[in-house]
Order: sequence, then C-alpha cells, then structure tokens
Amino acid sequence: MSPLVLSILMSSLALGTVITASSHHWLLAWMGLEINTLAIIPLMAKMHHPRAIEAATKYFITQAAASAVILFSSTTNAWTTGEWDIMNLTSHLSTTTLLMAILMKLGVAPFHFWLPEVLQGIDLTTGLILSTWQKLAPMALLIQVSPNLNPQLLFISGIISTMIGGWGGLNQTQLRKIMAYSSIAHLGWMMAALTISPQLTTLNLIIYIIMTTAMFLTLKMLSSTKISTLSSSWQKTPTLAAMSTLTLLSMGGLPPLTGFMPKWLILQEMTKQSATILATMMALSALLSLFFYIRLTYTMTLTTHPNTTPSTQVWRFSTTQPKLLLMASATASVALLPSTPLLLSILP
Repeated sequence: MSPLVLSILMSSLALGTVITASSHHWLLAWMGLEINTLAIIPLMAKMHHPRAIEAATKYFITQAAASAVILFSSTTNAWTTGEWDIMNLTSHLSTTTLLMAILMKLGVAPFHFWLPEVLQGIDLTTGLILSTWQKLAPMALLIQVSPNLNPQLLFISGIISTMIGGWGGLNQTQLRKIMAYSSIAHLGWMMAALTISPQLTTLNLIIYIIMTTAMFLTLKMLSSTKISTLSSSWQKTPTLAAMSTLTLLSMGGLPPLTGFMPKWLILQEMTKQSATILATMMALSALLSLFFYIRLTYTMTLTTHPNTTPSTQVWRFSTTQPKLLLMASATASVALLPSTPLLLSILP
C-alpha cells in the first residue's frame, strides 16, 4: 500500500475517533463512527486474499447495520425529546436500541459472532487496530450515555461475554481467534462495571489496550499466527518469550501483575453494590480465560521445538521493525499495579 494512502487512512481513523469522542450531537457522533468504519475497510482488504475480502465484507455489513440502528435510535430520541443532544437520552426504546447497536459495534456478546471470523481473516497489524483503536469511539459513546442505560442489560451482557470469551477460546489453535475471544471477555468486564463506575470502565479499557498492544506486537515480532509456531520462541528470543509469558498472565488477571488491577477493583465495586453472586460468576469465568492464557505460556516457555519435523517452519531473521512500543507496552502490562491509586486519581 502506498505510504500516502496509508497516511490518509490512518488520519481518517484518528479523525473519526476524535469526532465521535468530542461530539455532543448524535449526527456528528454517527458521522465519526462511519468515517472510522470506512477508513479501516481498505486496511483489511489490502492483502487481496479471499479470506481478507470476506473479513472486510463481514465487518462492513455488521458495522453498517449497527450504524443504521444508532441513527434510528438517535432519530427516535430526537422525535421524543426535540433535541439531538447525546446526554439527553430519555426514550426507553432509544436507550435499548442504542445499547444493542454499540454492543454490536464492539463485539460484545450476544453480538460477538463476527469478531473471531473477522480477526482471523486479517493480518496482525490490522487486527491490532481493530482490537484496540476501533474500541475507543463506541466506548466513548457508552461512557457518555452510561447514566441512562439499563444496568440489568449491561450486567447480563457482561456475564455472557466473560463466559463466552472463556469457553470460546479453550479449543482454539489460531492465535488471532484466541485474541478475539480474549477481547470479548475483557469487554464483558467493562460492561459489568459501566453503570456502577464509568471510571473503572475507562481504567479497564486503557489497561486492556496496553496488554493487547503488547501481545499483538509480540506475535508480529515472532511472525506467529498458530499456537504450534510459538514452540520455538524460547530458543530464538528468550527475553521476548519471558515478557510475553508475564503479559499473558497479566491478561489472565493474576497478581501482582497489571491485569489484576481492573478485575480486583470491579469485583470490589460489584460486591459493594450487593451483586455478590454476579461478581462470583464473573470471577469463575475468568478462570476459563486464564486456562488458555496458561496454555500459550506453556507452549512458549516449557516446550522445545523438535530438531527434525516434517512440517515447514518459518525461519525468523533479525527483524528491523521498531521495538520501543513493544517494550513500553510489555513493561506497562506487567508493572502498573503499584500505581493503582495514582491512576484512579488521574481518571475523571
């Protein structure tokens, strides 16, 4: 892809997100979401592979349907209230349809079916953008309208997402599908905390983006898309394999790593709100996700690739891609737990 075209598409992605996050008018927010969707479609289809074209088509259809529902809900709300202000969301029909549309855009269960298939069909760089940057604009809308949303629907969606994200990743061998189910599980935690404490949702989103960035950059550095290709990581890049192991355990929520922070705070807040049973169910569902994270760490660190194998192996030369973002995100994925009070004081 031409550098000029790539810069235009990346600028459009940033512009769409900024428009949606900073707008107070429903039409402006909808326009930002559309710019976001249209900018990432060429990035998905740039490989000119049938699977990439299929993934781009599925993504476009899903996002277009969700955008149409958002436009419908905002129009219904404007018909009821007489204004297009995002904060003035009072119609019950508009609130429910808007929540369903944004959950579809994010890939939260039960509207998650498109996410693993789309992520499997695109390359790791575009998958990183889809799993991190594309979550910002819909989450900004959700956080703005969170006081008007139905807590029961969000709790149910959060529990279903954590369970499906755990169960779905158990029998996967493709790393991109595992990262997709990991995204579904993390989004479930965000949905459960949204009406209780939007501040915790924002904190969880930031930490999720850091950990997912570190993991995708690691997979890109290792040129790995299947679990079997991770078995030679320790022999070739032991330092990167060790940091990746800690990052995976952090994504599973083990103390004293960074990923333990949002789960701990969310469970504590849910217990304060007398939602002990729901908190217990989500904590148990996190064990399912932890299982396939540990499965990846076992493959990366405790297995030795056979010297003679009938399968073709990818020979990894010294990479020239920049490592600063990988080092920063991997370090932050491991060592941010002591700074929990500082992060909570910074967030609005």
